[in-house]
Amino acid sequence: MRISDWAEEIKANIGRVIYGKEDVVEKLMVALLCRGHVLLEDVPGVGKTILARAFSTVIGGEMQRVQCTPDLLPTDILGVSIYNQRTGAFEFRQGPIITNVLLVDEINRATPRSQSALLEAMEEATITVDGIAVELPRPFFLIATENPVEFEGTFPLPEAQKDRFFLSVRMGYPALDSEKEILDSQRRISHPVSDLTPVSTSEAVVGLQNEVRSVKVDESLVEYILDLVDATRNDSRLKLGASPRASIALYTGAQARAALRGRDQVVPDDIDALVGAVLWKRISVNSESLLKGLTEERAIEEIVERIEVPPPRTAA
Repeated sequence: MRISDWAEEIKANIGRVIYGKEDVVEKLMVALLCRGHVLLEDVPGVGKTILARAFSTVIGGEMQRVQCTPDLLPTDILGVSIYNQRTGAFEFRQGPIITNVLLVDEINRATPRSQSALLEAMEEATITVDGIAVELPRPFFLIATENPVEFEGTFPLPEAQKDRFFLSVRMGYPALDSEKEILDSQRRISHPVSDLTPVSTSEAVVGLQNEVRSVKVDESLVEYILDLVDATRNDSRLKLGASPRASIALYTGAQARAALRGRDQVVPDDIDALVGAVLWKRISVNSESLLKGLTEERAIEEIVERIEVPPPRTAA
């Protein structure tokens, strides 16, 4: 199956549940094809959890959900070894993280100790329990949701955690015509997401992940990516610039977006379409600029406006 054909099936099926959010769905597909993970951040009630459930259903594979609360323990996520008196040995009871798609709902309600239980899985697709490394299924895709407007009983994500998310995405309020479709869908007895069925398999997704790496990236666009990331490190208004993970995410993400749109070559628009989602949580505005009204999103926009796209190089 071509990646673009797979993408159309995914969009068509999720579009039966999530209305008017094709761009967000595309970003989820980009992250999945790049073996990355996604942070969905927005106000309550805009469909973050429903989108995550719908996406995990249609791509196939097993899905597990973790509802984060302050009393959540790392063992509730990873699993625990329990002594079996009958056999005289410890037996590992796996946690929900051993799955293809893990939905971590309201991640900022988990304590830092529980949040840190996800770091190894997000970076290496393995976990370590009682000194034993356990490899996670392929694909392994983590979708976390976060509510940015409530601070009581929440724990801000550390920079190391935010840097491990391939993309950070805001849902945004739906347009009025899309919200009308949402209201119309509520006339049914069952929720629309319960009627979704897989249109792919985990094996097919792994094959598509490998295929993405063959998309060509012109050397001039590689330099463009490096210039964008380097600009965040040399901007006096930012106290934290983007890490090399950002460069990798822009490079591979542009490959995935090109493939999703049926192309075997990256174009500048592929990079520009992802730069905000890649850099948003990886940079931080200093306090002085913050008081002047500068946000991370606006800083990224200004960097993109300032840096010119280099012309394609021609072979000598």
